[in-house]
Amino acid sequence: MYIAMNRFRVNPERVEEFEQIWLERETHLQGLPGFEAFHMLRGPEREDHVLYASHTVWRSREDFEAWTRSEAFRKAHASAGQSKREGLYLGPPNFEGFEVIQTVDNEETTP
Repeated sequence: MYIAMNRFRVNPERVEEFEQIWLERETHLQGLPGFEAFHMLRGPEREDHVLYASHTVWRSREDFEAWTRSEAFRKAHASAGQSKREGLYLGPPNFEGFEVIQTVDNEETTP
């Protein structure tokens, strides 16, 4: 399993706009080979930003990398650099990729 995360530092005055963009966007992820789940996470508020992280779970790193070269990836990121979003982010997203080395499931919720 591979987890791909992007952390975003968002202008506190534009949090509603940021969340609306993400809630309304087409992810183009459903049905892709190896895609398992997507989460957008709201983190702590700091004085100058609110931290968010997008979190995708993939069957393997290879599946994630194949997606980054796909037409679905290009469609999902087509509006990423729009000038109307100037000032929304405090810097570019910070990407982090993780190979899962251990998973612990709750036996009561695992089918």
